[in-house]
Amino acid sequence: MFSVRSVLSKSRPVLLLQLKPQLTSFIHTSAKYSSVKVAVVLSGCGVYDGTEIHEASAILVHLSRGGAEVQMFAPDVAQMHVIDHGKGQPAEQESRNVLAESARIARGNITDLAKLKASNHDAVIFPGGFGAAKNLSTFAVDGTDCKVNKEVERILKDFHKAGKPIGLCCISPVLAAKVLPGVEVTVGHEEEQGGKWPYAGTAQAITAFGAKHKIKEVTEAHVDPKNKVVTSPAFMCETKLHLIFDGIGAMVRDVLKLTGK
Repeated sequence: MFSVRSVLSKSRPVLLLQLKPQLTSFIHTSAKYSSVKVAVVLSGCGVYDGTEIHEASAILVHLSRGGAEVQMFAPDVAQMHVIDHGKGQPAEQESRNVLAESARIARGNITDLAKLKASNHDAVIFPGGFGAAKNLSTFAVDGTDCKVNKEVERILKDFHKAGKPIGLCCISPVLAAKVLPGVEVTVGHEEEQGGKWPYAGTAQAITAFGAKHKIKEVTEAHVDPKNKVVTSPAFMCETKLHLIFDGIGAMVRDVLKLTGK
């Protein structure tokens, strides 16, 4: 492809120009999952009333590293409420739209969730954040009596029926637990352990839905091979950010593997 003399006598930029087309093509298309199309479903912007931003970012970074093609979606509905994240309290007389808020994370490149079709994608991933329990469902208010947004329910059922992998992290596994009977998911541990797992009670709700909860550490993901559902605890655990990032990476990698591409 190139001679030893050319390497020793010429600068690197010139050398790269002398590489044959098939080698330069390999350099730029070496990502393992470059043909995989993944839909990412957001629920707003901000942990207490929308998508957990660090989780969404971690998912997008790991998908990018894996070479996947990503398209982001969110429902065109009003948020349950708006939280002042500095005060941790509802902002009275303020309302926001989930699609418009999600566009902040998507850098404007966002599509109405109603337009998401399983036939156009190889996998779907749901970040966490309270938006999953407030805007994509009513779990935050109604617990085990909750309802799931009709478009979210449709998407989960369509991807499941098509045998395409579904990834969820943090609180969002409750969506799959509610919609897909008998599914196996994790939200981490089932005991608070002195505050390390402050939302451990969610595991009880998952079993009340008829789903199965699996104990996992924050850096791990659980794979339900039968249903092709992959989950990871993320911010259900009070720990360091890089550990949450690693756990989300495990979830993303397993989702990409399950696409079979």
